[in-house]
Amino acid sequence: MGFSIQKLAQLTGHSSSVYGLCEGPTSNIFFSGSSDGVVAEWDMENTEKAKIAVKIETAVYSVEFIREKKILLIGNGIGGVHIVDYIQKKEIKLLQLHKASVFDIKYSKKNNCFYTASSDGSIAIVSMDDYYTVQIKLCPEKARQLNLNLDESLLAVACGDGSVRIFNTLTFKQENTITAHNLSSNAICFHPDKNLLISGGRDAIVNIWDIKQDYELVQTIPAHNYAIYSIGFSPDKKLMATASRDKTVKIWNAESFDLIKRLDNKSSKGHLNSVNRLMWEKETGKLITTGDDRSIILWQAFME
Repeated sequence: MGFSIQKLAQLTGHSSSVYGLCEGPTSNIFFSGSSDGVVAEWDMENTEKAKIAVKIETAVYSVEFIREKKILLIGNGIGGVHIVDYIQKKEIKLLQLHKASVFDIKYSKKNNCFYTASSDGSIAIVSMDDYYTVQIKLCPEKARQLNLNLDESLLAVACGDGSVRIFNTLTFKQENTITAHNLSSNAICFHPDKNLLISGGRDAIVNIWDIKQDYELVQTIPAHNYAIYSIGFSPDKKLMATASRDKTVKIWNAESFDLIKRLDNKSSKGHLNSVNRLMWEKETGKLITTGDDRSIILWQAFME
């Protein structure tokens, strides 16, 4: 397939590393969270300046927006999740869920709850009705990233001990533990079109697991030079992107997993430092990347 990618804009405003990205109330709005304590609101149609949506006293490591409830969830550096009314710009509640940084938050509409992963090695399940919380300790190392499958029946957790843990979201029983990477498992993503789970690790490897074959390893890709931090699929399900500490974003064919494009600073005017998080916007198909250089880059991919 013919492929090209265009850099649309580079957004600056954060004064420290950016770790969190999530969709906003409309397709052209998204949020970013940084260790500067700011959650910024960006408009992809007017990229000149961000609004400060929320400012907190500690670092922001994760953000999640619940569109139907107009609620912004913010994971901080000391184990708390701020629940913010987006319309009123007012904090509804601060939940102290963990003993250390909240690295990831995922909302499930089907289960009416959200899930958190923390550097204290635990995950939490929080009801949106009454904030009733169940906490599960997974490992002595960090719980780094979460991903829900398409029907939200499975939750995958990437862990610092190299494992990926799979939970049934109805019973919250652990269904499987994959020994996924030699070092920390950092990134996790269910394939949107196949019964596959994709993991990325500190070992710079992408591993592909067959869900129907009891998570059998079906492919190993030496994808980057350093740790992989984020994996995501384009809305049309044709492309997969990976982000790494090696300062690159790589674009892959989501069918064959062949490498299509390497985005770096020299050849593509990409990031100068570690790329910590990426996100494909569902409606416009834009790719959003961010990292330690404190900037956010918008990309548009084209296939012929």
